[in-house]
Amino acid sequence: MNALRDKITVVTGASRGGGRGIAVELGAMGATVYVTGRSTRDAPATTYGAYLEQLGLANMPGSIDDTADAVTAAGGKGIAVQCDHTDQAQVRALFARVARDHGRIDVLVNNAWGYHETFTVAGLDAPFWDQNIEQWPSMFDRGVRNHLVSCQAAAPMFVRQKAGLIVTTTFWDHDRYIKGNLMYDVAKHAMIRLAFGIAEELKPHGVTSLAVAPGWMRTELILAAFKIDEAHWQLAPPLAKTESPRYLGRAVAALAADTGVLAKTGKVLLVGDLAKEYGFTDIDGRVIPPFEM
Repeated sequence: MNALRDKITVVTGASRGGGRGIAVELGAMGATVYVTGRSTRDAPATTYGAYLEQLGLANMPGSIDDTADAVTAAGGKGIAVQCDHTDQAQVRALFARVARDHGRIDVLVNNAWGYHETFTVAGLDAPFWDQNIEQWPSMFDRGVRNHLVSCQAAAPMFVRQKAGLIVTTTFWDHDRYIKGNLMYDVAKHAMIRLAFGIAEELKPHGVTSLAVAPGWMRTELILAAFKIDEAHWQLAPPLAKTESPRYLGRAVAALAADTGVLAKTGKVLLVGDLAKEYGFTDIDGRVIPPFEM
């Protein structure tokens, strides 16, 4: 359980959802985790008004402070750092702080993602010509770009130490088209290509870059959409095949603890496959197979 003791990690977009699940599982293995995002306990992010109205929520659930506390409770050291990942100056300041505090970084998880700022239920499964073009900047300028900016800021540390792991969270299903939103499909595949290109450039320096794709995660927002909570999700039949965000977290933690992870650089990996390879389960003891549409 202490395989990542003394390891320095950064998880972006970790106030909730997959980012929170990853941060907590890294903490459970003893890691120091810089938990980043915009939502603090006292000041939730303010750009999700339309989406919150659809869900009937006053604020987005979760905060970087809550996640950092959960990391520490799990056995690691959680450090909350407010950071708007669309602001390059803030991102550079984040990694400069990591360098000052520790002189290195062992794991970077790129998870910051802006799609919920423009998501609408009405737009789901609409033909591409009826999709709101404003979804493009929310997924590319506040999604794909976020990942690139963090990689640029962290890369000099990785190159100097000639070791480390960069994980990009995405969605992927054997190159099948993600029917329902063309822009979402293009953005997620762009993240995969970004991880691959970074892998090509960093492999000579001993640094791994890969993409990890969960299935349908039972995030706080999914639970809110179904008007149910984590304690009762099994009462909602449509959620039967969902997985908790911690399942993704355990996949990332297993990769971070794998001393031979460089052999996987450039690949896109499914959480269900990693569960079988590394022998972990979801929080309810299930081994959930790789998601397929």
